[in-house]
Amino acid sequence: MAAYSRPDTLQAALDVLAEAPVTVAAGCTDLFPATQARALTGPVLDITGIDELRGIVREENGFRIGATTSWSDVIRADLPPAFDMLKEAAREVGSIQIQNAGTVAGNICNASPAADGVPCLLALGAEVELASVRGRRRMALGEFITGPRRTALEKGEMVAALHVPEGAAAGRSRFLKLGARRHLVISIAMVAVRLVVERGRVQQAVLAVGACSGVATRLPDLEAALVGRRASGLSIQAADAMVAAALSPIDDIRADAAYRVQAATELLRRAMNDLTAPSETAA
Repeated sequence: MAAYSRPDTLQAALDVLAEAPVTVAAGCTDLFPATQARALTGPVLDITGIDELRGIVREENGFRIGATTSWSDVIRADLPPAFDMLKEAAREVGSIQIQNAGTVAGNICNASPAADGVPCLLALGAEVELASVRGRRRMALGEFITGPRRTALEKGEMVAALHVPEGAAAGRSRFLKLGARRHLVISIAMVAVRLVVERGRVQQAVLAVGACSGVATRLPDLEAALVGRRASGLSIQAADAMVAAALSPIDDIRADAAYRVQAATELLRRAMNDLTAPSETAA
C-alpha cells in the first residue's frame, strides 16, 4: 500500500480502505494538532480529491451534505432558515482559515464533546451515511457518536455524507455558545434550538446541548413540554430541572459542572427568546 493515496473517486478510496488500516485525511484541522510527531504516521488516505464528497445538495427527501464540505461552504450555501444555527456554528469553528479547511464529516468523526457542528446537526435530525466496499448504511448522528472521541465506524468504513430529512428543514433556528472569550475558544456550553411556530404556538421544538456531556445531547422532555405553548414569552417553569436531568457535565479548568448546567439553561432561554421575540421595526 502506498504511504499516501489521493484518489479521485469514492470507489477508489473504498478500495484503499479495504486493503489495510489507513488514516483518512481531509481538512486535517483536528488531525494534525492531535499528532505528536511532525508528520502523520502510517499510510494516509487523502479524500479531498473526490468531487462527489463535497457540497450541499437538495434531494427529493431532504438535503445531502458531502463529507468534505467545508464550514465555509456551509456559510455560503443557500439553505432554509432551519439551517441558520449550522451557519452560525460554522462561523465559530476557529479562524477563517480553519473554516476554509475544516470539514463537516471531520467535525463529527473527531467526536469532541465540544464540536460546534454536532448540536446543530442533532437538531436537524441528521443521519450519517457510511460507505465501504461492502456497501452503504445510514444511522442517526446520535448513534454514530458513541462517546468522547469514539464513533460507530467499522473497519474499512468512512463517512460519505450527512443527510438532513425534509421535515427537519422546517422552522427557524439559533446557535449560541459560551467560552472564556468571543472567538477561537473551546466552549463551556453551547446550544442549538430549532422551533416551528404556527398561529403563535410552538408546533415543534428541537433542542440540543454540547460541551456539557460526553456527547452532545438532545433534550426530549423539554422539547415535549414546549409543544403547544404560546411562542410569545416562551418559558417553562421546570426547564432548569429538565436541562440538569439530561446532562452529565464534568469539572475542568474551563468551568465546573454546576456552572455548565446553568450556562446551558441560560443559553437555551436566550436562543428561544431570539426566535420568538417580536421583530423590531424601524420607526
